[in-house]
Amino acid sequence: MGDSIVDIEDLEVLAEHLFDEVDDPTLIAHWPLDEVQGVIAYDDANTYGGILIGGPVWQPDSDIVAGSLQLDGIDDYVETDPVLNPAEGVFSVVAWIQGGAPGQVVLSQANGANWLILDADGKLTTELHGSGRNAGGPLLSEADIADGNCHRIGFVWDGSYRHLHVDGIEVAADVEPLTTLEGSYGDLYFGAGSDLAPGTFFSGLIDDVRIYNRAVSP
Repeated sequence: MGDSIVDIEDLEVLAEHLFDEVDDPTLIAHWPLDEVQGVIAYDDANTYGGILIGGPVWQPDSDIVAGSLQLDGIDDYVETDPVLNPAEGVFSVVAWIQGGAPGQVVLSQANGANWLILDADGKLTTELHGSGRNAGGPLLSEADIADGNCHRIGFVWDGSYRHLHVDGIEVAADVEPLTTLEGSYGDLYFGAGSDLAPGTFFSGLIDDVRIYNRAVSP
């Protein structure tokens, strides 16, 4: 109430707005993946609705984040219109997952890079790399996300450094700055590699995918 004292009146005001949606203008795409039927994954923040391909199954009773999408690891994925070009500025991507196996991809860009991928040991990696001489190569972490547990994973490009997050903890970051990321403006794939190659299709649950045009803290 502006009097620097937390009392019952403050709590009453808080309760009135506890479940209000927060309008974040930096959230440029958000797929809750909470549908119960149909072949469209709707974007709550913009117009980048995704098409379900291969027959992913909605899991409305999943307890990850109020429902999720089950992919079979064979030919299931979601394709959306292009959202951003990684070379054009700061951005972050966050998603919830459960499952997956080594070599499988959570998020990628057609004709571009695998943004969030499980490496040969099931550890979170990004293949988004810099351009020119200082390309940087893949950014590897030691975080095992193929252990069957639910994980909130994220990639952040702050304009100089790449960061990987798992469950609110930074698990990898560049030591040397990059000039920029390699550019691409293809469609986005949830649950498949950028070339749709066998072995890259994700087997498990994906939920609540978000993209921001800012650097998000873990």
